[in-house]
Amino acid sequence: MNTLNSKRFVIRKSLIGKNTTINVEFKNGKQVTYNHDKAYEIMKDTLNSLPCYIKYNSYTSSTNVPVSVRQVVEQTN
Repeated sequence: MNTLNSKRFVIRKSLIGKNTTINVEFKNGKQVTYNHDKAYEIMKDTLNSLPCYIKYNSYTSSTNVPVSVRQVVEQTN
């Protein structure tokens, strides 16, 4: 299993199927951990219609975790 540390919530096409765990520390100090593939499965219908995901093969949020995936995210602080 791969682990990635980030300063923002991220879903990338290049990480799909790689069972990656992502640790995020937002600017406000909130820390969360999530499985990229689980988050992608929940968000895939939405992502495939977002211009940023279509153009850049990636979706990010620098302030918080999207509401739709909060149930699979573990808050660590």
